[in-house]
Amino acid sequence: MIQINELRKSLYGGGHRVDILNGIDLTLPSGQFAAIIGASGSGKTTLLSLMAGLDTPTSGNILVDGKDITKLHEDELAALRARRFGFIFQSFHLIPTLTALENVVLAGELNQTPGVNKKSNDLLGMVGLKDRLHHYPAQLSGGEQQRLCLARAFVNEPDIILADEPTGNLDSKNSEHILGLLLELHRVQQATIILVTHEPDIAAKTQRILTMADGVIIADTRPES
Repeated sequence: MIQINELRKSLYGGGHRVDILNGIDLTLPSGQFAAIIGASGSGKTTLLSLMAGLDTPTSGNILVDGKDITKLHEDELAALRARRFGFIFQSFHLIPTLTALENVVLAGELNQTPGVNKKSNDLLGMVGLKDRLHHYPAQLSGGEQQRLCLARAFVNEPDIILADEPTGNLDSKNSEHILGLLLELHRVQQATIILVTHEPDIAAKTQRILTMADGVIIADTRPES
């Protein structure tokens, strides 16, 4: 479970303060697939970065299973991210000199995941890249690279997946495919997934929609099944 209490984030420069988040209170139960939507500048990506421990809040706290991650040192945060989190970004951040299989295996090896070779092969098969294992990222289409990123994010069987606009660079057909794979991986692995998106059609397929504006959550809705 993720619990967020009175979370605020401000930036200072030139004698001015810019408030990015203005007091977020939020509870995400284990295994929920939630979407965060809102206009650019509403605070979506900042909130995701704070959940991941990639940034520090001005005030407030974030608890993961009761542990306040805002109080952890960087080495403790790095260990937590490796053990508990998976990340999917709009930009793929793949290693260009490694094959598709090697990109996924490396993520597992860095976390000392048991059976990483079989898990990597299985996941790449699940996302439709069974015949592309030994291709390099430059030899894959944008949709295939994002599917590779899904496999990499799930190889360590993380409890929490944070996805920042994973369909933002894809056409509608590939966006639907990526969402379908996320839904299937969610069903199989039962991870908590928090998805930032600008696309209402994508958000509507999740279990919960959090709408942000001006650094606060202005709506919390549950789409019909």
